Amino acid sequence: MSDIATDINALLRARLPDGAPLQIPPPCLLDMQGEPVEYVEGQSLAMRFPVLPRYRNPIGYMQGGFIVAALDNTLGPFSYLIAPPSVTTSLNTQYLRPVTPDLPHITCHARLMERTRHHLFLAGEVRDEAGSVLAMCQAVCQILPQKAG
Repeated sequence: MSDIATDINALLRARLPDGAPLQIPPPCLLDMQGEPVEYVEGQSLAMRFPVLPRYRNPIGYMQGGFIVAALDNTLGPFSYLIAPPSVTTSLNTQYLRPVTPDLPHITCHARLMERTRHHLFLAGEVRDEAGSVLAMCQAVCQILPQKAG
């Protein structure tokens, strides 16, 4: 595990409410082999994901659901770094270019657009190694009330 991944996981654990029964990192992130590459406190998080053969659709491109899963595996940890705990209430994605099998990985970027008392408004992008945007998304996360006790 890279130093930044260790740091992100430590930050996540430190920001969770005491006794929260959460697995950090979650199995879905481990399965997709996501790796944090950059974190700017309260502003953005970038995660890299390999483009694995098992993610391909019938024409050989990365299936859209796996692209969204990579975005969600970036937006989710980012939302917990900003306002733990929170849950995604909407995630709208636009695909601009295919994720082709020749790409070794994609990088997902999450940014905070606005925070209100009860919601986070996030934007996400999927980029290739050259920096071309392959997909974009907008997400809304609801900040859950803290349990007393």
